[in-house]
Amino acid sequence: MKTDIPNRSRRRHTLFVVPGLLVILMALYFFVSADSFRPIRTALITELRLVYRGETPVRMKFSRRDGMVQVYIPAGEFMMGSWQEKNSGRQKAHPVYLKAYWIDQVEVTNAMYALCVAEGQCEPPARVNPYFGKAAYADHPVVYVTWEKAQAYCHWAGGRLPTEAEWEKAARGTDGRRYPWGSTPPDDFLLNFNGVHGEPRSAYDYLAGASPYGLLNMAGNVREWVADWFDPDYYAISPYENPQGPLAGETKSLRGGAYWDDAKQVQTFYRLSHDPTSPGQNRGFRCAEDAAE
Repeated sequence: MKTDIPNRSRRRHTLFVVPGLLVILMALYFFVSADSFRPIRTALITELRLVYRGETPVRMKFSRRDGMVQVYIPAGEFMMGSWQEKNSGRQKAHPVYLKAYWIDQVEVTNAMYALCVAEGQCEPPARVNPYFGKAAYADHPVVYVTWEKAQAYCHWAGGRLPTEAEWEKAARGTDGRRYPWGSTPPDDFLLNFNGVHGEPRSAYDYLAGASPYGLLNMAGNVREWVADWFDPDYYAISPYENPQGPLAGETKSLRGGAYWDDAKQVQTFYRLSHDPTSPGQNRGFRCAEDAAE
Protein backbone atom coordinates (compact mmCIF):
# COMPACT_ATOMS: atom_id res chain seq x y z
CA MET A 1 0.00 0.00 0.00
CA LYS A 2 2.78 2.40 0.84
CA THR A 3 4.47 1.94 -2.49
CA ASP A 4 1.21 2.74 -4.28
CA ILE A 5 0.86 6.21 -2.80
CA PRO A 6 3.70 7.80 -4.80
CA ASN A 7 2.32 6.21 -7.97
CA ARG A 8 -1.10 7.74 -7.37
CA SER A 9 0.65 11.04 -6.65
CA ARG A 10 2.48 10.87 -9.97
CA ARG A 11 -0.76 10.07 -11.78
CA ARG A 12 -2.48 13.05 -10.17
CA HIS A 13 0.48 15.21 -11.15
CA THR A 14 0.23 13.97 -14.74
CA LEU A 15 -3.48 14.70 -14.82
CA PHE A 16 -2.76 18.30 -13.88
CA VAL A 17 0.24 18.67 -16.23
CA VAL A 18 -1.44 17.34 -19.39
CA PRO A 19 -4.38 19.79 -19.32
CA GLY A 20 -1.87 22.53 -18.54
CA LEU A 21 0.16 21.68 -21.64
CA LEU A 22 -2.98 21.58 -23.73
CA VAL A 23 -3.96 25.04 -22.54
CA ILE A 24 -0.48 26.36 -23.36
CA LEU A 25 -0.49 24.73 -26.82
CA MET A 26 -3.98 26.07 -27.56
CA ALA A 27 -2.96 29.55 -26.45
CA LEU A 28 0.17 29.32 -28.60
CA TYR A 29 -1.91 28.18 -31.58
CA PHE A 30 -4.33 31.10 -31.34
CA PHE A 31 -1.43 33.47 -30.66
CA VAL A 32 0.40 32.44 -33.83
CA SER A 33 -2.81 32.13 -35.88
CA ALA A 34 -3.89 35.72 -35.22
CA ASP A 35 -3.71 37.97 -38.27
CA SER A 36 -1.33 40.34 -36.52
CA PHE A 37 1.24 37.52 -36.31
CA ARG A 38 0.93 36.45 -39.93
CA PRO A 39 4.31 38.00 -40.88
CA ILE A 40 6.10 35.96 -38.22
CA ARG A 41 4.15 32.80 -39.06
CA THR A 42 4.98 33.24 -42.75
CA ALA A 43 8.66 33.77 -41.93
CA LEU A 44 8.79 30.52 -39.95
CA ILE A 45 7.05 28.55 -42.69
CA THR A 46 9.35 30.06 -45.30
CA GLU A 47 12.45 28.95 -43.39
CA LEU A 48 11.09 25.40 -43.23
CA ARG A 49 10.33 25.45 -46.96
CA LEU A 50 13.85 26.63 -47.77
CA VAL A 51 15.31 23.75 -45.77
CA TYR A 52 12.93 21.32 -47.49
CA ARG A 53 14.08 22.62 -50.90
CA GLY A 54 17.70 22.04 -49.88
CA GLU A 55 18.49 25.76 -49.62
CA THR A 56 20.18 27.65 -46.82
CA PRO A 57 17.98 29.26 -44.14
CA VAL A 58 18.20 33.05 -44.15
CA ARG A 59 18.61 35.75 -41.54
CA MET A 60 15.47 37.73 -40.83
CA LYS A 61 14.51 40.66 -38.65
CA PHE A 62 11.20 42.17 -37.61
CA SER A 63 10.39 45.84 -38.11
CA ARG A 64 8.46 47.32 -35.19
CA ARG A 65 7.41 50.31 -37.25
CA ASP A 66 5.25 48.54 -39.82
CA GLY A 67 5.35 44.86 -38.79
CA MET A 68 7.36 43.85 -41.87
CA VAL A 69 9.77 40.90 -41.83
CA GLN A 70 12.99 41.78 -43.61
CA VAL A 71 15.46 39.32 -45.13
CA TYR A 72 19.25 39.71 -45.12
CA ILE A 73 20.96 39.48 -48.51
CA PRO A 74 24.70 38.91 -48.05
CA ALA A 75 27.37 40.81 -49.96
CA GLY A 76 28.68 39.21 -53.11
CA GLU A 77 28.52 38.87 -56.86
CA PHE A 78 25.65 37.64 -59.00
CA MET A 79 24.89 37.61 -62.71
CA MET A 80 22.33 40.28 -63.59
CA GLY A 81 20.35 40.04 -66.80
CA SER A 82 20.23 37.04 -69.13
CA TRP A 83 22.43 35.42 -71.77
CA GLN A 84 19.27 34.18 -73.45
CA GLU A 85 18.13 37.65 -74.45
CA LYS A 86 20.73 37.76 -77.25
CA ASN A 87 18.94 40.34 -79.35
CA SER A 88 18.37 42.86 -76.58
CA GLY A 89 20.91 44.91 -74.66
CA ARG A 90 18.04 45.85 -72.37
CA GLN A 91 18.54 42.63 -70.38
CA LYS A 92 22.17 41.83 -71.30
CA ALA A 93 23.88 39.56 -68.76
CA HIS A 94 26.65 41.19 -66.75
CA PRO A 95 28.28 40.54 -63.35
CA VAL A 96 27.35 42.81 -60.45
CA TYR A 97 28.76 43.01 -56.94
CA LEU A 98 26.44 44.26 -54.18
CA LYS A 99 27.16 45.11 -50.59
CA ALA A 100 24.93 43.44 -47.97
CA TYR A 101 21.41 44.78 -47.47
CA TRP A 102 18.00 43.96 -46.03
CA ILE A 103 14.84 43.73 -48.13
CA ASP A 104 11.16 43.22 -47.27
CA GLN A 105 9.97 39.64 -47.45
CA VAL A 106 6.60 40.65 -48.90
CA GLU A 107 5.13 43.57 -50.78
CA VAL A 108 4.04 46.45 -48.54
CA THR A 109 0.42 45.77 -47.61
CA ASN A 110 -2.61 48.03 -47.25
CA ALA A 111 -2.49 47.57 -43.48
CA MET A 112 1.18 48.59 -43.32
CA TYR A 113 0.68 51.61 -45.56
CA ALA A 114 -2.30 52.71 -43.47
CA LEU A 115 0.02 53.06 -40.44
CA CYS A 116 2.10 55.63 -42.31
CA VAL A 117 -1.02 57.47 -43.46
CA ALA A 118 -2.34 57.53 -39.88
CA GLU A 119 0.90 59.17 -38.71
CA GLY A 120 0.57 61.84 -41.39
CA GLN A 121 3.81 60.78 -43.09
CA CYS A 122 2.24 59.24 -46.20
CA GLU A 123 -0.48 60.37 -48.57
CA PRO A 124 -3.32 57.91 -49.18
CA PRO A 125 -3.32 55.96 -52.46
CA ALA A 126 -5.29 57.37 -55.38
CA ARG A 127 -9.02 57.63 -54.63
CA VAL A 128 -9.90 55.06 -57.29
CA ASN A 129 -8.19 52.38 -55.16
CA PRO A 130 -10.93 49.78 -54.44
CA TYR A 131 -8.93 47.96 -51.75
CA PHE A 132 -7.33 50.46 -49.37
CA GLY A 133 -9.06 50.85 -46.00
CA LYS A 134 -11.12 47.66 -46.35
CA ALA A 135 -10.49 44.88 -43.84
CA ALA A 136 -10.85 42.14 -46.43
CA TYR A 137 -7.82 43.50 -48.29
CA ALA A 138 -5.60 44.39 -45.32
CA ASP A 139 -2.95 41.82 -46.31
CA HIS A 140 -3.06 42.65 -50.03
CA PRO A 141 -0.28 44.78 -51.52
CA VAL A 142 -1.00 48.48 -51.50
CA VAL A 143 -1.54 49.70 -55.07
CA TYR A 144 -2.41 52.97 -56.80
CA VAL A 145 0.70 54.59 -55.32
CA THR A 146 3.12 56.72 -57.32
CA TRP A 147 6.88 56.19 -57.19
CA GLU A 148 7.25 59.15 -54.82
CA LYS A 149 4.61 57.80 -52.44
CA ALA A 150 6.40 54.46 -52.39
CA GLN A 151 9.73 56.15 -51.65
CA ALA A 152 8.12 58.27 -48.91
CA TYR A 153 6.76 55.16 -47.23
CA CYS A 154 10.13 53.41 -47.34
CA HIS A 155 11.76 56.49 -45.78
CA TRP A 156 9.15 56.47 -42.99
CA ALA A 157 9.80 52.77 -42.40
CA GLY A 158 13.53 53.42 -42.07
CA GLY A 159 14.70 52.41 -45.50
CA ARG A 160 14.41 53.17 -49.21
CA LEU A 161 13.30 51.57 -52.43
CA PRO A 162 15.70 48.83 -53.59
CA THR A 163 17.84 49.37 -56.64
CA GLU A 164 17.14 47.27 -59.72
CA ALA A 165 20.24 45.20 -58.96
CA GLU A 166 19.21 44.63 -55.33
CA TRP A 167 15.73 43.62 -56.39
CA GLU A 168 17.02 41.16 -58.99
CA LYS A 169 19.54 39.49 -56.69
CA ALA A 170 16.87 39.04 -54.02
CA ALA A 171 14.58 37.49 -56.65
CA ARG A 172 16.99 35.04 -58.27
CA GLY A 173 19.95 34.51 -55.93
CA THR A 174 23.40 33.77 -57.29
CA ASP A 175 22.57 30.77 -59.49
CA GLY A 176 20.96 32.73 -62.33
CA ARG A 177 17.36 31.60 -61.92
CA ARG A 178 14.82 32.37 -64.60
CA TYR A 179 12.06 32.46 -61.97
CA PRO A 180 12.35 32.96 -58.20
CA TRP A 181 11.65 29.27 -57.51
CA GLY A 182 13.93 27.95 -60.27
CA SER A 183 13.41 26.86 -63.87
CA THR A 184 10.01 25.17 -63.52
CA PRO A 185 7.50 26.90 -65.82
CA PRO A 186 5.10 29.20 -63.93
CA ASP A 187 1.62 28.06 -62.95
CA ASP A 188 -1.18 29.27 -60.69
CA PHE A 189 0.27 27.37 -57.73
CA LEU A 190 3.51 29.37 -57.84
CA LEU A 191 2.32 32.89 -58.61
CA ASN A 192 -0.56 35.19 -59.54
CA PHE A 193 -0.15 35.89 -63.25
CA ASN A 194 -1.65 35.60 -66.73
CA GLY A 195 -4.99 37.11 -65.69
CA VAL A 196 -6.09 33.98 -63.81
CA HIS A 197 -7.51 35.98 -60.88
CA GLY A 198 -7.82 39.39 -62.50
CA GLU A 199 -6.59 41.31 -59.45
CA PRO A 200 -3.84 41.26 -56.79
CA ARG A 201 -3.89 38.55 -54.12
CA SER A 202 -2.58 38.60 -50.54
CA ALA A 203 1.08 39.53 -50.20
CA TYR A 204 1.48 36.37 -48.09
CA ASP A 205 0.18 33.96 -50.75
CA TYR A 206 2.26 31.71 -53.02
CA LEU A 207 4.81 30.42 -50.53
CA ALA A 208 5.74 27.67 -53.00
CA GLY A 209 7.03 30.37 -55.37
CA ALA A 210 9.44 31.93 -52.87
CA SER A 211 12.84 33.15 -54.04
CA PRO A 212 16.07 31.48 -52.81
CA TYR A 213 16.12 34.03 -49.99
CA GLY A 214 12.51 33.34 -49.03
CA LEU A 215 10.91 36.45 -50.56
CA LEU A 216 7.32 36.10 -51.73
CA ASN A 217 5.66 37.35 -54.92
CA MET A 218 8.87 38.35 -56.64
CA ALA A 219 7.04 37.18 -59.75
CA GLY A 220 3.47 38.20 -60.50
CA ASN A 221 0.84 39.78 -58.23
CA VAL A 222 1.93 43.42 -58.68
CA ARG A 223 4.78 45.10 -60.48
CA GLU A 224 7.15 46.72 -57.99
CA TRP A 225 8.67 50.18 -58.12
CA VAL A 226 12.44 50.23 -57.66
CA ALA A 227 14.76 53.18 -57.13
CA ASP A 228 16.36 53.44 -60.58
CA TRP A 229 15.50 55.64 -63.50
CA PHE A 230 14.98 53.44 -66.53
CA ASP A 231 17.34 53.37 -69.50
CA PRO A 232 17.17 50.44 -71.94
CA ASP A 233 20.91 50.82 -72.65
CA TYR A 234 22.09 51.21 -69.06
CA TYR A 235 23.48 47.67 -68.75
CA ALA A 236 26.18 48.51 -71.31
CA ILE A 237 27.68 51.14 -68.98
CA SER A 238 26.54 49.88 -65.57
CA PRO A 239 29.31 49.84 -62.94
CA TYR A 240 30.35 46.53 -61.44
CA GLU A 241 29.83 47.55 -57.81
CA ASN A 242 26.47 48.65 -56.40
CA PRO A 243 24.92 50.17 -59.55
CA GLN A 244 22.38 52.89 -58.81
CA GLY A 245 20.90 53.35 -62.28
CA PRO A 246 21.03 56.45 -64.52
CA LEU A 247 21.25 59.90 -62.95
CA ALA A 248 18.04 61.02 -64.65
CA GLY A 249 15.30 59.82 -66.93
CA GLU A 250 11.64 60.00 -67.85
CA THR A 251 10.39 56.70 -66.45
CA LYS A 252 11.19 54.61 -63.38
CA SER A 253 11.97 50.91 -63.44
CA LEU A 254 9.47 48.29 -62.34
CA ARG A 255 10.19 44.63 -61.61
CA GLY A 256 8.43 41.31 -61.12
CA GLY A 257 5.44 41.50 -63.42
CA ALA A 258 1.81 41.62 -62.30
CA TYR A 259 -1.31 39.52 -62.11
CA TRP A 260 -2.12 40.00 -65.80
CA ASP A 261 1.45 39.60 -67.14
CA ASP A 262 2.58 36.45 -68.95
CA ALA A 263 5.39 33.97 -68.32
CA LYS A 264 7.93 36.15 -70.14
CA GLN A 265 7.19 39.30 -68.18
CA VAL A 266 7.46 37.62 -64.76
CA GLN A 267 11.02 36.37 -65.33
CA THR A 268 13.53 37.56 -62.73
CA PHE A 269 15.58 39.56 -65.23
CA TYR A 270 12.71 41.10 -67.19
CA ARG A 271 12.64 44.92 -67.04
CA LEU A 272 9.58 47.15 -67.12
CA SER A 273 9.16 50.92 -66.77
CA HIS A 274 6.46 53.51 -66.21
CA ASP A 275 5.81 57.19 -65.57
CA PRO A 276 6.69 57.66 -61.86
CA THR A 277 3.76 60.03 -61.33
CA SER A 278 1.24 57.46 -62.54
CA PRO A 279 -0.38 55.15 -59.97
CA GLY A 280 -2.16 51.98 -61.01
CA GLN A 281 -3.84 48.79 -59.83
CA ASN A 282 -0.90 46.66 -60.94
CA ARG A 283 1.86 48.68 -59.23
CA GLY A 284 3.09 48.22 -55.66
CA PHE A 285 6.49 48.06 -53.94
CA ARG A 286 8.70 46.69 -51.19
CA CYS A 287 11.52 48.43 -49.32
CA ALA A 288 15.20 47.81 -48.71
CA GLU A 289 17.66 48.95 -46.09
CA ASP A 290 21.45 49.16 -45.92
CA ALA A 291 23.03 46.53 -43.69
CA ALA A 292 25.44 47.64 -40.98
CA GLU A 293 29.05 47.02 -41.96
